[in-house]
Amino acid sequence: MALFNFKPVPEKVVKAAAGYAADRTGNNAGASQIGNFFAYQSGQIRQRFMQVPTISRSRDLMASVIGCLKLEQFKEIWNGEKIELLPEAPRSWLSRIDKGVTNNFILSWSFDDLFFVGRCFWYISERDSSGYPSSFTRLPAAMVTTQDQAQSNGVWFGPSKQILFQGLPIRYEDCVQFISPIQGLIYTGAVSVDTALKLEQARNRNASSLQPAVTLRQKSGEPMSAQELRDLAAAYDEARYSSATSAVNEFVEVIHNTSTPDKMLLIDAAEYQAKDLARIANVPAYLVSVSIGNYSYVSSAEASRDLYKFGVKPYIDCIQETLSANNVLPRGTIVKFDIESYLNTDYENMKPETEIKVNETAVNNA
Repeated sequence: MALFNFKPVPEKVVKAAAGYAADRTGNNAGASQIGNFFAYQSGQIRQRFMQVPTISRSRDLMASVIGCLKLEQFKEIWNGEKIELLPEAPRSWLSRIDKGVTNNFILSWSFDDLFFVGRCFWYISERDSSGYPSSFTRLPAAMVTTQDQAQSNGVWFGPSKQILFQGLPIRYEDCVQFISPIQGLIYTGAVSVDTALKLEQARNRNASSLQPAVTLRQKSGEPMSAQELRDLAAAYDEARYSSATSAVNEFVEVIHNTSTPDKMLLIDAAEYQAKDLARIANVPAYLVSVSIGNYSYVSSAEASRDLYKFGVKPYIDCIQETLSANNVLPRGTIVKFDIESYLNTDYENMKPETEIKVNETAVNNA
């Protein structure tokens, strides 16, 4: 009968320390603020940067790649000549990193932190019976400060051991710290973004200003009063509705406005600034719809590879290598993104094939 009364024992789940009560010294008081979305923020500097269309487009392009990739788990095995990667059953959190949101969401916004700030933080909310993480939640990088790197100016030297979340200390052992190989955009692109925003303000002013098509200037004779000038302009406008020919005496000069829409809206300056911002964001200029001169054709597959190679790859490597560290997975177990599913998309079966006009020389120099 004992066999029939046996009940399987569920795997023990260990909650990560949370709140001041979990640590009497107050070293984890910041964990009590996790999930308090009323106080969460993304940072005013980031919001300012996202007002620039080129920055917004660059961010969204790269986030769309990382957010849609699937995480896979492998075991490293030495075959006598080289290390082989053997697929193995993934841990449960690989398909649901944060139980409250999708992987698409947390991975996209983790990239956002890496892109703008240069680092990202995940808090370990649960651990399995072996002590390894089984669930995470993202901490907005704008709300995290590190006391031991307070003077770094955006150049992070390694994982911090003095982390504050909303001004309160948090255990660094319960944080997974992603450190980007590329310095955060808010530290490298401030001048270019400031120029772009001022340029947009000038274009906005010019777009709302009314420029006359023709100016009538009195050359000589007795000066006309303000009312007489208004009557002259009104009569000239009225004559244009009925006739394309105008006649004026020697006392009036007709001056045509030479301003054109491209000059008024500073098109050339805006194009140059967009190209400059594409360089800072490490995205090929043609992918953010910047005109780059002479044209040739690039397929959608080649454009995807350019985006991966020149923009996304450093961030992908940062995320997957951090998640393969010994504080997340056992030694010899690694996590990798399924890059091939993105790069090997069968574009040939799509009709018509999408082609993008680019300048090959400009792409190499962008």
